[in-house]
Amino acid sequence: MKSFFLIALMATLVLSACAPAATPAPSPMPAPTNTPMPEPTPAPQTIVDIAVADGRFSTLVAAVLAADLAETLSGEGPFTVFAPTDDAFAKLPAGTLEELLKPENKQTLTDILLYHVVAGKVMAADVVNLSEAETALGEPVNIKVEGGNVFINDAQVIITDIEASNGVIHVIDTVILPPAEEEAKDIVDIAVADGRFTTLVAAVQAAGLVDTLKGEGPFTVFAPTDDAFAALPAGTVESLLLPENKQQLTDILLYHVLPGKVMAADVSDGLIADSALGTSLFFKLDMGNAYVNEARIIITDIEASNGVIHVIDTVILPKDIVDAAVFNGFDTLAAALTAAELVETLKGEGPFTVFAPTEDAFAALPAGTLENLLLPENKQTLTNILLYHVVAGRVLAEDVVQLESADTVLGQPVSIKVEDGKVFINEAEVIVTDIKTTNGVIHVIDAVLLP
Repeated sequence: MKSFFLIALMATLVLSACAPAATPAPSPMPAPTNTPMPEPTPAPQTIVDIAVADGRFSTLVAAVLAADLAETLSGEGPFTVFAPTDDAFAKLPAGTLEELLKPENKQTLTDILLYHVVAGKVMAADVVNLSEAETALGEPVNIKVEGGNVFINDAQVIITDIEASNGVIHVIDTVILPPAEEEAKDIVDIAVADGRFTTLVAAVQAAGLVDTLKGEGPFTVFAPTDDAFAALPAGTVESLLLPENKQQLTDILLYHVLPGKVMAADVSDGLIADSALGTSLFFKLDMGNAYVNEARIIITDIEASNGVIHVIDTVILPKDIVDAAVFNGFDTLAAALTAAELVETLKGEGPFTVFAPTEDAFAALPAGTLENLLLPENKQTLTNILLYHVVAGRVLAEDVVQLESADTVLGQPVSIKVEDGKVFINEAEVIVTDIKTTNGVIHVIDAVLLP
């Protein structure tokens, strides 16, 4: 019995070893996992994008759009913008914003907005180290730190360093306004306001020239100071201001005016220019000083809306032929006129045209000729020679070149010819033309004319 159980156990073990291996049960599949998609990178925001999205700058955005500055402030920059909030705009006087947004006020609005922009990216840490900054308008804003607060002009910076792709925004609580442009003053306004020209102003008023000198111009005025008028002989100013002397006063004042705007840099030594009176002004540069006639120019280039003022230390008086000849150094001619007793004649009403020989022209006469002519016994000969240099009437250069001859006051004609662009009176060349005087005109010649 015991042997039977052993045999059966062994048979069982043998059968088990010969049986095929059991197939293993399949393992469960892992559950699929969701791979997260990458988040899109937000596009960089410009100053305008940030202002639009913020919600506190709707008025600023409307203003930027009205001024056509959105494209500019969306540009590369960088810019620093001091951005007023809607509350800041609301503090403006009633109706101001509505007026600024009108198309006809676009330039004013643009100027105000550009006054809130600084070129470059200026962070708060840099702002506090500045006392001012140049705006895109070209006008600076003041910067101050007070009690731990930063102010741009009178606006407090309430939020700083909002960075944009093209700059930075600092938020301010007040709209800052550019300094009002001072209305340009005309020549009369400047003279009135200055305080050194009270006599000149009184004279301009008495002569009825206020409207003229407030006109469009432009004019160049050589303005005598009160001290210059005070240096005139006693009673002169009082006499000139009398109604019966209005024309004389007017002539004197117009002699201080040049048509056009002539700056100090335009004045050259020996310049001769026509005044508004129609007579010549004479300019000289000497040892760093500039002169018009006898007057020294002591202040230059006071610009006005309709011209320029140069301040002079002497009242200049219009010149007749004799005065102009003496002033311009025709000493020999002046001496000859005195010897021939023709001074009063050539200071008369005229008009006369004088062909005036230079000093060198008289010096070119044969030795002793001039000395003989100046002797009393040769007065008539001298007179005839001088009258041969005078033509009745005011014959300007543009008229002279149209003539072949002209009758002199002596009664004998002189010949006139134009040759190679030069004008000759007999054999004398005309070297300076159209020195205009109160009673005629002088043309300068390089030789003495002999009848």
